[in-house]
Amino acid sequence: MSRASEQNFDLILRGATVISHSTNGEHDVAIRNGRIEEVASPVRGDGVEEIDAQGLHLFPGVIDVHVHFNDPGRAHWEGWETGSAAAAVGGTTTVAEMPLNASPPTLDAAAFDAKVAVATGRSWVDFALWGGLTPANLDQMGALAKCGVIGFKAFMCNAGIDDFLAADDATLREGMARAADLGLPVAVHAEDEALTSRLTAEARAAGATSIEAYLESRPPEAELSAIARAIELAKQIGCALYVVHISTPAGVRLVREAAARGVSVRAETCPHYLLFTGDDVVRQGALLKCSPPLRSVADRDGLREAVHQGLVDILASDHSPSPPDMKADADFFQVWGGIAGCQSLLSAALTAIGEDERSVSLPLLADMLSRHPAALLQQGTRGDIRAGNDADLVLVDLAKEYTLANSDLRYRHMESPYVGFPFRGRPVRTIQR
Repeated sequence: MSRASEQNFDLILRGATVISHSTNGEHDVAIRNGRIEEVASPVRGDGVEEIDAQGLHLFPGVIDVHVHFNDPGRAHWEGWETGSAAAAVGGTTTVAEMPLNASPPTLDAAAFDAKVAVATGRSWVDFALWGGLTPANLDQMGALAKCGVIGFKAFMCNAGIDDFLAADDATLREGMARAADLGLPVAVHAEDEALTSRLTAEARAAGATSIEAYLESRPPEAELSAIARAIELAKQIGCALYVVHISTPAGVRLVREAAARGVSVRAETCPHYLLFTGDDVVRQGALLKCSPPLRSVADRDGLREAVHQGLVDILASDHSPSPPDMKADADFFQVWGGIAGCQSLLSAALTAIGEDERSVSLPLLADMLSRHPAALLQQGTRGDIRAGNDADLVLVDLAKEYTLANSDLRYRHMESPYVGFPFRGRPVRTIQR
């Protein structure tokens, strides 16, 4: 046994069941200076700290590429300190924050710097930032790229925020061309503005205020039409495309078919689309309002099947909270559309896949929550458990069943549609470097 193999490590996890792309099975994992130094059975030597991880599963730290912490400017909605603490408790070690809902939105270098200044020292986890793609800031995309944005977010419909304008097809085309030149992806909220605005106007003219009327105003056709248009533009321009929060299996199929034709496109969905349906919105109300809305049982089950087949690239939370009064309007069209869920991303994903009789491959789940997001963020030393990678890890008790309580939440506002939900699989320790 060499002297090097006997030296002390900062931390050794003993006997964990490792779940990742590179390593699976029961191993010890040794960490030194923030990196994974060795994965072996066993690791020889001692750690300054050692954790008996027998019976626990070790996943790469979750990378949540779709959160809204709304800070600066709207920290009373969430804020970096509370949002990142919730993410860390749930097993997330890196977040990518979206450009809208902060004030000002991340549309230029000054807004980028302001957001970094607020997040630095407040965030419990590592962070990356998306820049915006709107008609108002096409000339700022190069400056945002120099600042370090990981891509550009565009809304193909009304964003619900006055200072973040929707991108029509001409704007999206030009923005994609600029993004392609910069070597960065474009993320799209894909809903057809012409269709959703027309259906909304018709409902409002008829005096509709109900949950059902809202759900009907944003049909699956609106998502599919927008995804198809975004894919066609990305194909023509040669831009990397990332379609966020897909709510239908048909939307995932559009992405997969395009990828098979050589288009650079990735599909994201969220656990709430795998666990809840429109019927749950009717029963539970405003906490489950989101856009695109929750769909039918058939759509939910079809998305689960797509996850099982490995057709979904990334699972993300789309954490988008608001103050409680914004969820309290009797007119459901006026209620804020966003779900508080970053703390529950890992548990919700484990629960969603566990409800099917056929257990999805856990390494595949780790890919969707960690390895593929790391690739999107171009962070090659994260998202996998192997020597040399950053020691971003989460220990999970897969046998643990628990019901989320309001008192468990670390959000600024102790509300979430996941409260009272029976989860399977609880993160017990999050390790960052």
